Amino acid sequence: MTVRPKKILKIITGVIIFLTLPSLLFFGFLYFKYNEDLPTGIQGEQADALAHKMLDALDYEAYKTTNYIEWTYKKRRHYEWDKKNNICNVFWKENKVVLDLNNLSKSKVYIHSFKNESDMAKELIEKATSYFFNDSFWLVAPYKVFDDGVERRLVITEDKKEALLVSYTSGGITPGDSYLWLLEDHGKPKSFKMWTSILPIGGLEASWSNWVTTESGAQLPNFHKLLFLGLEFDDVKGTR
Repeated sequence: MTVRPKKILKIITGVIIFLTLPSLLFFGFLYFKYNEDLPTGIQGEQADALAHKMLDALDYEAYKTTNYIEWTYKKRRHYEWDKKNNICNVFWKENKVVLDLNNLSKSKVYIHSFKNESDMAKELIEKATSYFFNDSFWLVAPYKVFDDGVERRLVITEDKKEALLVSYTSGGITPGDSYLWLLEDHGKPKSFKMWTSILPIGGLEASWSNWVTTESGAQLPNFHKLLFLGLEFDDVKGTR
């Protein structure tokens, strides 16, 4: 029996609707439930004072003297970061990239332990750079509030608490992103809300409550909760 083109088109349309409609409904639910406008705040001494309070709660001095940080992101990628010299070994699948963050052109690529200098190496360096900036941000973001190109604003939340709005005007992979740090009374971060170019919903909240104190004294997270998702870090280490 021959199936007519109109019937085939009808079947295909039905399958597409069946697959996409639940996703669209789910996204719509998330959007109307969680989407928030970027808050406004005040720059100046009060914002900087709150940022220093957060850093003090995390022992920023210990982080500054931490020369080596190691971690595994979501069991997918492993990092060995020589923070003092700003060089990081990035491992995923069969790839290893020795990422020179001061001069990316000096980075080296190994595939199955063999050095590679082909066009593929350039692509892997770009990918490793993107991985590093994303994955390290989820590890050390609180310590970056006074980086170059960062703006800080004091925001008063609906429950009359002070929060720190941090906006990245340059640097990294996605300049223009903003994060609202929600703090415990003593200044330690408990979560942040995000307004980023890669998320279609503004104001999504991720936890920053699972902290470990490393050998160097630096405090780093090993887990974040974002909606019903978990961002897990294993083998988190920090040494001088």
